[in-house]
Amino acid sequence: MADGESGSTREVGHDPQPHGGVRVPVLEVEDLSVELLRPGGTPHLAVERVSFTLYESETLALIGESGSGKSLTAMAVLGLLPGNVRASGSARYRGTDLLTLSEAGLRALRGKHLATVFQDSLSALNPTLTVGFQIAEVLRVHRGLSRRAARSAAVDLLDRVRIPDPARRYGDHPHQFSGGMRQRAMIAMAVALGPDVLIADEPTTALDVTVQAQIMELLAELREEHRSALLLITHDLGLAAGTADRVALMYAGRIVEQAPAVPLYERPAHPYTRGLLNAVPSLDAPVGGLVPVPGAPPAPGAFPGGCVFHPRCPSARDRCATQRPELEAGADGRTTACHYPLDPLDPPGPQRPSVPKNPHGPQEAPRA
Repeated sequence: MADGESGSTREVGHDPQPHGGVRVPVLEVEDLSVELLRPGGTPHLAVERVSFTLYESETLALIGESGSGKSLTAMAVLGLLPGNVRASGSARYRGTDLLTLSEAGLRALRGKHLATVFQDSLSALNPTLTVGFQIAEVLRVHRGLSRRAARSAAVDLLDRVRIPDPARRYGDHPHQFSGGMRQRAMIAMAVALGPDVLIADEPTTALDVTVQAQIMELLAELREEHRSALLLITHDLGLAAGTADRVALMYAGRIVEQAPAVPLYERPAHPYTRGLLNAVPSLDAPVGGLVPVPGAPPAPGAFPGGCVFHPRCPSARDRCATQRPELEAGADGRTTACHYPLDPLDPPGPQRPSVPKNPHGPQEAPRA
């Protein structure tokens, strides 16, 4: 399997095996590629053969620098790509390939079964309508509730996501909410119908660290309450560490490493993963201990040959410049696309960032 599902892990803060020891897949993405089309030109490959499986009640973090293809992957799954972008491969929700559905078929699934928290809540919310009306509209369209019942349910949802004085704030417009409150309102809209899959695309962008922690805690609580599967898209390894059960690292449109969270943070196998971890601030790190990943990620259409990371890789050799590595299964349920994966016993660099303590429960190493 492309996503390295061998082995089992004890997931963070909740029962990892709710169905008698069998993990139930809700979203299976296989060989997903996304091309940016140009009039009269060669298409640019922005996402290449991405594969992962998302299981019931778990959180998978899709991590990478800006431009790595994380959001394009999510938009392809949801059928929200613009007209000049084409997706291929498959993305099966409980066996139904989303990439083959009509727009009407996708609309029937969005919101009710597949929901999204977008990174820019101010743009995602309609500025001419009140926040409460936009949440109530979801309930009226999908559940057929009356205006009165939908309003009452929307107020309850605003209260559930900890909006102060929800009955009064129901009638406020998006610009009257702070950034953190708008993000909470987006979450309320996303979970209104109890979806199976919740995709959170950079849900804490432009928020201060205190509000970030509150948003992540809220997402974790709602995931447990609805037993939803959460696909968390972020560039922040520290943010994902306290929430994710598994982590997939994307670089230049490809997944280069995927593993349960604890072994990945403790023993990264891909040089890119280690580079990102060495750039994470830590209170235990010495002054000046941060080591940034050198260079910059390539733009779509300018991906290098061989291993896409080799121009920035401190361990690159001649083979890396000419031969593309494929994902290969390793120990502790991980897969890595690297010709020369790191030895877990090698020195990690100036620091080895630890997995931040999860406020929702203990993080444990995987059991054999």
